[in-house]
Amino acid sequence: MPKSKSPSPEFRLLGSSSRIGAAVEEPVAAVSNQPSSATTSATTSSQPPPRQPIFLPAAVPRSTLAPRRAQHPPLASCRSVYSYTRLNHIEEGTYGIVFRARCNETGGIYALKKLKLEEEKQGFPITSLREVMALMVAGEHENVVGVREIVVGDTLNQIFIVMPFIEHDLKTLLETMPHPFLQSEVKTLMMQLLSAVAHCHGNWILHRDLKTSNLLLTNRGQIKVADFGLARKFGDPLGEMTQLVVTLWYRSPELLLGAKEYTTAVDVWSVGCIFAELMQKDALFPGRGEIDQIGRIFNLLGKPTEEMWPGFSRLPLTRTINPIGPPYSSLRKKYQFLSDSGYDLLASLLRYDPEERISADVASRHPYFDESPYPKHPDLFSSFPSVAAGEK
Repeated sequence: MPKSKSPSPEFRLLGSSSRIGAAVEEPVAAVSNQPSSATTSATTSSQPPPRQPIFLPAAVPRSTLAPRRAQHPPLASCRSVYSYTRLNHIEEGTYGIVFRARCNETGGIYALKKLKLEEEKQGFPITSLREVMALMVAGEHENVVGVREIVVGDTLNQIFIVMPFIEHDLKTLLETMPHPFLQSEVKTLMMQLLSAVAHCHGNWILHRDLKTSNLLLTNRGQIKVADFGLARKFGDPLGEMTQLVVTLWYRSPELLLGAKEYTTAVDVWSVGCIFAELMQKDALFPGRGEIDQIGRIFNLLGKPTEEMWPGFSRLPLTRTINPIGPPYSSLRKKYQFLSDSGYDLLASLLRYDPEERISADVASRHPYFDESPYPKHPDLFSSFPSVAAGEK
């Protein structure tokens, strides 16, 4: 009886294990010790027939588009929060508590944001997932707070986001400064803020909570946009999103009047409010409630009409609230010290019609930034004691 043929050297024999991913044997030159036909006929009646071997190519060609494994290191577990030493409490917000801490390995100072998970009953909150996602996508910009890592404690509800520590937030700084920022300093801060917002919008991220307390300032005069707890990705078309976003004083009129669909213009309106606050140290529209907030906007900018804001009369709350206000804007009278270019930028940021409101990218290239006084270099900014660091 002739010997059975061995598989060709360019093929490997896959064992008869039924598990996927079983070990593959090396090529064999010949198969020896084969049972005789008599023995085979005797055993086949009591045993199932042997499984046919599967031959696989020895070398599967690798796609040139697939990166090497070394470029994708294996996933590692999060480090412990005990890798950091807590120094002091900074602040507490809606979605987390922020501490100042020192890294035990490098000695660097960082901000640790402990996510509020104690009341969560539906797993990890979507707001925290959105915040981490937004920080990872937009954090590469020099004027956006990045994320260093995620560390965990002893229980499932102890999760911390590690971010760079920044000395000041603008709200606290404006309250403690003896005088408002100079026009040259305002220009520098606005250029950085508009650049960061344009970067977020260019990466399809809505911040939805821009305000002075969420803008951090280093002692080197550099703005950092922080607190992406309300941020989310958006697409085209936008679709409906929640209206309960943006702190009241910085909320755009379309949100106050119940618009179910909104655009990046809601962030631009907030930037306009911040622009005015940097110049006067006080909030532009410090409303005590939504009705009062709308009244303050209409009293300063004039009651909108269908001509200046197409679709205004069709907003859900327009007839319910029945807002009143003068038919004209007194914004120019309030900011007489602004140049014509400066006023044009402010008015463009605070335009009623979201479709006509200037974009962050266009605003960052406004002629206002090219006229005297020119933007001050960040290194020339004055330094102040850091309240967050416990300095006095």
